Amino acid sequence: MQVITAIEAGQVGEDSEDWVYADPNLVVVLDGATARTGTGCVHGVAWFVRQLGPAIVQGASNTERSIAAAVADAIRHVASLHPTCDLAHPGTPSAAVGVLRLAEGAEYAEYFVLGDVSVVMDVDGEISLVTDNRVSLTAAAERAEANRYPIGSAEKRTALLSMKHAELAARNRPGGYWVAETNPDAVNHALTGRTPQRGLRRFAVLTDGAARAVEFGLYDWQSALTLMQEHGPTELIRQVRAAERADPIGSRWPRNKQSDDAAVVFGMT
Repeated sequence: MQVITAIEAGQVGEDSEDWVYADPNLVVVLDGATARTGTGCVHGVAWFVRQLGPAIVQGASNTERSIAAAVADAIRHVASLHPTCDLAHPGTPSAAVGVLRLAEGAEYAEYFVLGDVSVVMDVDGEISLVTDNRVSLTAAAERAEANRYPIGSAEKRTALLSMKHAELAARNRPGGYWVAETNPDAVNHALTGRTPQRGLRRFAVLTDGAARAVEFGLYDWQSALTLMQEHGPTELIRQVRAAERADPIGSRWPRNKQSDDAAVVFGMT
């Protein structure tokens, strides 16, 4: 199994709030949620994902444990690292999580998706997509209002703040959406499953900033995997950036920000 990673901050000179890890047996991708409000925490989202990611890797590397149990323990661990912060604050740092676990000689590959990270698998030529779009189903009216305004405008910033408050009111609640933050019980709402490992030819685990390649209609998932197989995941992000620059105010592709952090792990047998 060959794995290749690519990660790029949405804004030059800023820390990426995405995080990736990859080896031939385990892929972990985190997408830190943009903090538009107060967080009650002295640490930033980038700090949060940099603590959460290695903790997930440590736990999920043990194939005797479920991925969900490893993520739950990682959430508890990170919470223990900053107990003086207000971890009950509605804006406390959070992240979407995508994990794909493969083991040499195993019959199945296992996946875990909590939040809007995408796991894409080519199994014997058929595409299987696992992604959690529950966050995009929240704050519908506020989201539509934000999409009315050009990126960078004062009206857009005001609408995005309203949208964020509405999203946070639905975070880690029944009927809303689920991500990793301080409550380990969120893992019980993840999308989990397995796929035959023998037929797994290619795969990618992507944050939504990189998945814009498909959201924008530049590729479908099959052709996106082929692009990464032939030119690497860095090329996928490069093409997303070119599309974003061609639509700087979001008139063609309405979105929250011109460029988002983007991270991809691509693998093939």
